[in-house]
Amino acid sequence: MTVEQLISFARGAPSLDIVDIDGLKAAAGRAFETDPAGITGYGTSVGYPPLRRWIAEKHGVEVDQVLVTNGSLQADAFLFQHLLQPGDDVVVERPTYDRTLLNLQRMGSKVHAVTVQPDGIDTDELAGLLSSGLRPKLAHIIPNFQNPAGVTLSLEKRRRLIELAAEYGFTIFEDDPYADVRFRGEPLPSMLSLDDGANVVHASSFTKTVCPGVRVGYLVGPADLIAEIAKQATNLYISPGMVAQAIVYQFCVSGDIDRSIRTVSTALGERAAALAAALRTHIPGARFTEPNGGYFLWVELPEDVDVERLVPAAAERGVAVVKGSDFVPEGGHHSLRLAYSAVTVDQIDEGVRRLAEAIEAVRG
Repeated sequence: MTVEQLISFARGAPSLDIVDIDGLKAAAGRAFETDPAGITGYGTSVGYPPLRRWIAEKHGVEVDQVLVTNGSLQADAFLFQHLLQPGDDVVVERPTYDRTLLNLQRMGSKVHAVTVQPDGIDTDELAGLLSSGLRPKLAHIIPNFQNPAGVTLSLEKRRRLIELAAEYGFTIFEDDPYADVRFRGEPLPSMLSLDDGANVVHASSFTKTVCPGVRVGYLVGPADLIAEIAKQATNLYISPGMVAQAIVYQFCVSGDIDRSIRTVSTALGERAAALAAALRTHIPGARFTEPNGGYFLWVELPEDVDVERLVPAAAERGVAVVKGSDFVPEGGHHSLRLAYSAVTVDQIDEGVRRLAEAIEAVRG
């Protein structure tokens, strides 16, 4: 058969039509006009100072609690390198972000995956593991519109996690790049804001609200921890990219980021609704929780559909998907992660129709 034009549900990135190109061009111009010396020099390992202050105000913390990095994945890596030794126990969600899982496994961490429910990680299951003797150094949690499951951690479970962290002495790593991309419901307070101890380290990014190409992320945590990680940053790269961070700062301080978030959230809400409708129409056996924000929808397919066979069959029909087994230490053989961020509404129905054809071809 001829390969049709590719429809990709594989990549968690916004399509070009919802990136504010004009706003970014104007922000770049302002950055060079207002602070040419600050953005063309090496800068400081903690990030571009005005952006660092803006982030601190956004989260209601002191400036010395913020480190601005080259994307949030680098923030993750710095925290893991600082806190973890090979053999340390780490709790992750099941499923969780594939790159986080890979990085922890490469570091030699002992990964304990705890079931994700429609309202987030199963805190009873985690409490059972802890009372049975598990002593993790870290619990990695994606609280809003989780990648890949698309679910949001309830307020009750946020509070319960903080209680467990205080009781058993582990750090909650609140990995939260999707929080602002909400298209339904009311926002919940971050665990960072709910924690009155020093149990939570928070990471986020401008990838999902500005654009992926800026590669600007950040960590927020106790000042002494941030100071130690800043030393790692100095040794690794002297300073992160000042030009990108200054552009993001100008984009934020002008208020353009608020307009950008509205644009992205509106588009993704339409796309998520279209994807859910297409799945109900074309793949009636699929089970999923419809997300209230973010980029992803997690689909459980019938037991006779093996995604190892489905993914290449879908590719032959011009549709790209990511198999669920990439997001769990073991299992996920009947699951898919579908990203609706880079597909327009008119592509979604056709993409799911092709996926349904591929499912029928590999069944049994």
